[in-house]
Amino acid sequence: MSGAPYFIPYGEALEILAQYPIQTQTEKLHLDEVFNRVLAVDLQSKVDDPRFDNSAMDGFAFRHIDSLQPPSLLSIVQTVQAGTGENLTHVGPNQASRIMTGAPIPEGADAILPIEFCKVSSDGKKVSLLQEGRKHFIRKKGENLRLGQTALSKGTLLSPSSVGLCATMGHSHVDVFKKLTIGIISTGDELRLPGEELGETEIFESNSFGLASLVSMNGHNSIRYNSVSDSIDNLRVQLDKAAEECDIILTSGGVSMGDWDLVRKIMEEEGDIKFWRVKIRPGSPPLFGFWKKTPLFGLPGNPASSHVVFRMLVSPYLRQSTEGGGFQEKKVRVKLAESLKTNRECLVLRRIKIDSSGKHLLAYSTGYQGSGNLNSLVLADGLTLLEPGHSGEKGTWCDALIL
Repeated sequence: MSGAPYFIPYGEALEILAQYPIQTQTEKLHLDEVFNRVLAVDLQSKVDDPRFDNSAMDGFAFRHIDSLQPPSLLSIVQTVQAGTGENLTHVGPNQASRIMTGAPIPEGADAILPIEFCKVSSDGKKVSLLQEGRKHFIRKKGENLRLGQTALSKGTLLSPSSVGLCATMGHSHVDVFKKLTIGIISTGDELRLPGEELGETEIFESNSFGLASLVSMNGHNSIRYNSVSDSIDNLRVQLDKAAEECDIILTSGGVSMGDWDLVRKIMEEEGDIKFWRVKIRPGSPPLFGFWKKTPLFGLPGNPASSHVVFRMLVSPYLRQSTEGGGFQEKKVRVKLAESLKTNRECLVLRRIKIDSSGKHLLAYSTGYQGSGNLNSLVLADGLTLLEPGHSGEKGTWCDALIL
């Protein structure tokens, strides 16, 4: 291993990952394509929003002073629709303009009354205002955004509302960070794809599907390669192919200390390991390094451990490709509703169910915490972040990662 750091604290692992940043690239895409992408630049508005004073209601526009003693009878001088605005009649004393939502406010008017509080005469020439007009129903020019104002910052994960805001600001295309392509390779003679016939000692391969979903959740693309049997030569071929086609390689299985843990073995002999084993439970076996200059994470083969290591190590690394923007893991403070097993050396990530019905967020175990028990992860909505040496006693507090 050439002296690579071994069995290191979680924080040290993150520091090492930060030393090998992924080169960021950007692309300009149409708004139709940017949902859930990460903005690569600060985005300024090309217009004031609203562009002009306009009505927030269907109703009538008039001088506020003419509505102070309802009911007030006013003459209707015009109808103003959205999209019109030239040659509007000035609204004078005891006059009103019928107005539609989004239509410009005619000069002279400074209040609106919604249509349901107005009564129009039978000849359509007069309107009786049954209440005092409201000035706040006029949306003022630039009250949402000013021309040139930065409304979306670099690193923003573009939600449906932020995509709409891009359009509001006048942008048809925006610069976003390019998605990475992540290669996923599962290892082991015993693995078969779901739906295939199983031998007596064979199991369905699940890690690549779960990892591909995690990659997608982080906003990137994945390639799932065929599972590799326990053969150094076969593994080398698959790693070489992934290194040519992908930005990052994820392997699952083969990173512990056994004779058949071939990912660790081939990385020791032919790769470049930057660290091996991290003080987290579950998931202590992972390694990080480079295969033919391509970053490689060797994840545990046990499904729950594989998921946990991705969330704790791979997700932070992927955020480097968007310069810290995009998908963010969320943490909360929880109170242990029952005692949980902890570890003197390791950060412990227990699968928990979080009860938010009371004054405090309470954390309950989802049951058996075996590293191969994926069902306990399905039942969980959080992972404890029990620091090394934490007592884990009922009633104590810790941070938790939201799943």
